[in-house]
Amino acid sequence: MKTVLLIDDDASLLRVTEYNLSQAGFTVFAASSGLEGLVAFHKVQPDIVVTDVQLGDVDGLDVLKQIKQEQPDIPVIIITAFGSIELAVRAMELGAFTFIAKPFDRNALRLSCIKALEMHNLHRRTRNLTEEINRLTGAAGMETVNTAMAELLQTALKVAESTATVLITGESGTGKEVLARLIHRRSPRRKEPFIGLNCAAIPKNLIESELFGHVKGAFTGAITDRQGRFQRAERGTLFLDEIGDLQPDMQVKFLRVLQEKKVEAVGGQQEEEVDVRIIAATNRNLQDAIAKGYFREDLYYRLSVIPLHLPPLRERKDDIPALVCHFLKKHDAPAEVSFSPEGLQKLQDYDWPGNIRELQNVVERSIILRSGPKINAQDILLPHGEQQNSTGKFQLPPGGVSLEAVEKTLIEQALSQAEGNRSQAARLLQIPRHVLIYRLEKFAIAL
Repeated sequence: MKTVLLIDDDASLLRVTEYNLSQAGFTVFAASSGLEGLVAFHKVQPDIVVTDVQLGDVDGLDVLKQIKQEQPDIPVIIITAFGSIELAVRAMELGAFTFIAKPFDRNALRLSCIKALEMHNLHRRTRNLTEEINRLTGAAGMETVNTAMAELLQTALKVAESTATVLITGESGTGKEVLARLIHRRSPRRKEPFIGLNCAAIPKNLIESELFGHVKGAFTGAITDRQGRFQRAERGTLFLDEIGDLQPDMQVKFLRVLQEKKVEAVGGQQEEEVDVRIIAATNRNLQDAIAKGYFREDLYYRLSVIPLHLPPLRERKDDIPALVCHFLKKHDAPAEVSFSPEGLQKLQDYDWPGNIRELQNVVERSIILRSGPKINAQDILLPHGEQQNSTGKFQLPPGGVSLEAVEKTLIEQALSQAEGNRSQAARLLQIPRHVLIYRLEKFAIAL
């Protein structure tokens, strides 16, 4: 049953109108003043608001304005005994659904409430449909007001229409897979599969089988033929995340596939043609890896036909308010829940080493830990402390600190940020992988 908040300082008319709307099937909450109405609005969260203009304490148009600022989609019907064209125009400019002059026929108000509810439901369905389209097209979470990010997205949408290979670079958590999905969903291959593979997550002895497939009996455990990611992505898009972690021997084989557009399954005798668009991504500096001999230069140029670099969140903090709204919806926060100005400022003062992924986690945690509909600064727990020193210098406490405890904490944070990926955690700590493994054993850190 839909709810109506009725605000009027005329006690007699309030009772009559409440009765008429109840008879029409609405659940009615009555308030006899503007302030009482605003309190009831936050408590009840009605589907429709009906308010008089002359309320004695707070002007009805001020009530309308505040409601629209907090929840723009809520339909508000204005009623008044002092109707004029100027007043009606002002009410509509402030977002009123309609304007009814007293005295009014009870059926007129009933009909207005029904139409307002229908319009509200239509707007909600339209918004949900838009969000679903954005999710399916990969656009959700890519909203931006940042100039550099906007230019990047424009380039990505142009690239989407082609079949060119794309290399997406950027720090961990910046949304490289989201951008890859956006490119796929805006491409002529949108109706075909989007297949992903994290090259750093697959053991060295299995990566070839994962990419190219294998035939029965190719190795111990190969009890049936199995398609690789290339075959599964036929006529679609293959997204290879952490391409910088591909081993040198696999780089050679992968380069050949890019050149010949043919794959040979492990243990197979015949090559199979494939029609796949490649989008690769990495958080590593491939130019540096080339200089150190870890990555093939010819493969790099094959991959980076169209290079796209995603900026870290600390370089696009003006996008944080829009991203926060997106994550509030994604995590099904109640409609009245939002971040206070102080809360948003705290988010914008932080450097976000984990980028957008870290922001999403903080928003979800804040929804759970909030003390009310407004998420204030004290409700926000940042995983790396209240502030982060961007110079990278640490302040030693007056009483000293255990170096081993700090080292263990940093390793655990790196593993958490890298979602358990040792190679990625080692890069975050700027140490070789074997050194990280030694530290894991030393501190008995279990994954």
